[in-house]
Amino acid sequence: MSGITLYSYELDEQSYRARLALSILGLQWTTIAVDMFPGEEQKKPPMLALNPLGTLPVIRDGDLVLSGTAAILLYLAKAYDHDRRWLPDDPAAFGAVTKWLGFSETALAPAVEARLQSLFDTPGDAKAMHQSARKAFRIMDDHMTARHFDGKEWFVGDGPTLADLALFPSFALSRDYGVDHDEYPALRRWIRRVRALKGFHTMPGIPDYH
Repeated sequence: MSGITLYSYELDEQSYRARLALSILGLQWTTIAVDMFPGEEQKKPPMLALNPLGTLPVIRDGDLVLSGTAAILLYLAKAYDHDRRWLPDDPAAFGAVTKWLGFSETALAPAVEARLQSLFDTPGDAKAMHQSARKAFRIMDDHMTARHFDGKEWFVGDGPTLADLALFPSFALSRDYGVDHDEYPALRRWIRRVRALKGFHTMPGIPDYH
């Protein structure tokens, strides 16, 4: 059994990225629930001792304590994906995967914030966040449309990678703040494929298209 412990909040999109990667990789883990809303436990001393930034998720694997969603995904793939399926060794593919992980941390940050505002009334400029989220989704949809013309079904290479796992939650959960998925047909097709992956792990708000 894996010795991984995940500090997580069920409705937190970033925590979901970690849970999705753990499940897809076929790992076992213990969850410690952190009351992010309304308790803000991630900002209190016990959690700050693990992650001084006061954010989720955090994982502990043996003596290693790691925070930062992209860092966690990269670590899990390097440590446990021995076939290098999810983080390919090929330099071009590796670069493309890490580019999309960076996109998930930057361009999709307004999408994460817009959803939190919708669910928990967090502060921020809703109009600006929604515009930025939709701009990011348009970039993703255009990319997958072009990939479809080339006979490809995933963001990088011929199969699913960490890029897909990192990008999936923001679009899949965006209906929580009113995004119409019909505006992004390539992404609708893509999230169906992600849902069909072995080990897929869902959460409240993830659509199940029929």
